[in-house]
Amino acid sequence: MLKIFPSILLVAFLSPLWPLGTNPAPGAPFLIVNKHTNQMALIDDNRLQTVVSVGTGKTRQLTPEGLFTITVKAENPYYRKMNILGGSPENPLGVRWIGFDALGTDGRTYGIHGTNQPMSIGKYVSNGCIRMQNEVITSLYPLIPIGTKVLVISSKEPFEQLAKKYHALN
Repeated sequence: MLKIFPSILLVAFLSPLWPLGTNPAPGAPFLIVNKHTNQMALIDDNRLQTVVSVGTGKTRQLTPEGLFTITVKAENPYYRKMNILGGSPENPLGVRWIGFDALGTDGRTYGIHGTNQPMSIGKYVSNGCIRMQNEVITSLYPLIPIGTKVLVISSKEPFEQLAKKYHALN
């Protein structure tokens, strides 16, 4: 048993899900979704990399606010509510799914995803998820690893100030 223990520790520390703690670590990717402006910022390498328009919940309560963790990623996600296969033009999730653990869920209920309704971007239209253009989520998808922190907030503060407050910028 003692010979197995070091192997178990090594696997735990090398796991892509380690750590899912309270970071963001300095310089690590960090997302901020501002429901007040319906914009999302990617902070990475200790600077604001990009800001994109998003669609959020029809009501303020539908898109939960807080600091969450990316737990699931999927290309061409399956839409289980209506049994729509990934890659279908009828799929409202678009071409990518980046799920986070809001309200004790496992990343399969709330997420950042593409859409088959590009005119909805910038509006309050979803049932809780964060929508963006398929082209935009396709380009951001490889930059956002599992374990990335996501701050969902409604604020008049600029992204840089929010990032500093949450230790994502120095």
